Amino acid sequence: MIVLVVIALGGAAYWWLHQPLQMTGAGTQALELAIEPGTTPRGVARDVVAAGVNTDARLLYAWFRFSGQDRAIKAGNYEIPPGTTPIGLLRKLARGEEALRALTLVEGWNWRQVRQALAREEQLRHDAATLTDEALMAQLGRPGVAPEGRFFPDTYTYAKGSSDIALLRRALHAMDRRLEAAWAQRAADTPLKSADQALILASIVEKETGKASDRGQIAGVFTNRLRVGMLLQTDPTVIYGLGEKFDGNLRRRDLQTDTPWNTYTRAGLPPTPIAMPGKASLLAAVQPDPTRALYFVAKGDGTSHFSASLDEHNRAVNRYQRGQ
Repeated sequence: MIVLVVIALGGAAYWWLHQPLQMTGAGTQALELAIEPGTTPRGVARDVVAAGVNTDARLLYAWFRFSGQDRAIKAGNYEIPPGTTPIGLLRKLARGEEALRALTLVEGWNWRQVRQALAREEQLRHDAATLTDEALMAQLGRPGVAPEGRFFPDTYTYAKGSSDIALLRRALHAMDRRLEAAWAQRAADTPLKSADQALILASIVEKETGKASDRGQIAGVFTNRLRVGMLLQTDPTVIYGLGEKFDGNLRRRDLQTDTPWNTYTRAGLPPTPIAMPGKASLLAAVQPDPTRALYFVAKGDGTSHFSASLDEHNRAVNRYQRGQ
């Protein structure tokens, strides 16, 4: 009888371990489970039940202890999808397979747009929201550095409840690596004096490029202008200098209104980037296409017409901008 009872109990335990846990509610929504640091295995079992798993917390705790992995359970934020078995649950908790969200920082975004994107992420802890730009950059280890353009545009995953500062630190270091790699490949005759100047030029190229195939030539035009001392005269820098005052319509008076970023009124590169450049724009800034062009104008189809002389440029403007 004892042997039969042991076999029956063993069979029941095996069956329970391989059966999907019953969850509160219907549908296919996963349950959210938050395990705080320092929670005991017994407390974890209670937290699982409190999250909406319909089972006995004592039974779960016994499974944790019997498996020998009770001390391997890691704190974090987890999702328990329908169909999860007790074996699968413990495996997830012991491996620390937290539920991850994703945030995409888009090429060409400015810092204001990055701030807005972070604020929309409800699962992030918004530690940066209370900090000024200066205080935030100091906390990231870059005191005195403007945040504009310093974060690499990419998709970043994060666990629920993690800090937005931690995500920004990853994006900052990613840009450091990308910029360092691009600067190491710079052309021997580049007029750029530093990697920071390359970042600034790359941000302008990012905003000016409508067609990827034109990126190298656009970088070549600005490189030529820097080399001969011409004003860059690029509209995106003027728009950036206007900030929130820009209403979508760039007027002649805007081009004549001096700001630190107005490349119609000030020579050389602006003091900071104007957006986040991607990898292609970083490389174009340091390895521009060889070209004699000093001018370009949008053709209306996403591409640009490039000109080596002012007369040719004026004819292109008449054709593509004025319909003459």
